[in-house]
Amino acid sequence: MNLAKAKTYKSDAKAICEYAILNEVPIYSAFTEGQSECLQLFRLLDSYLKKRTATKNKMHGAAVLGLPSKFVFRSLRRNRKHLDKEIKGIEEKLLSLVKQNQLGLKIICFFINILHSNQFFRNGVSK
Repeated sequence: MNLAKAKTYKSDAKAICEYAILNEVPIYSAFTEGQSECLQLFRLLDSYLKKRTATKNKMHGAAVLGLPSKFVFRSLRRNRKHLDKEIKGIEEKLLSLVKQNQLGLKIICFFINILHSNQFFRNGVSK
């Protein structure tokens, strides 16, 4: 890449043009409506799983300390139940989308690759 001390829009445009000529730039293909919804659901699922794990850890920490506040413990338990319910709903919606749109194995593999790149599975997120 050509680097110049004096940067101008003209030099930037020239560098971009040269790059595009020398390298084949792939054409962007937008997600379908089903793919977009699945991606949003997977991201929300990831967020809820992390929150649920944090809630479980808080409950465990409160129990280990001894004499946990009943109000705090009940609140954490309600929060975990709510997250369990939301997670189950998201999983059911994802399954129905896959069946309904016949996205099949291809889209599942696509989202698993996205989640792996976000280290979803490597961070030890558990149900």
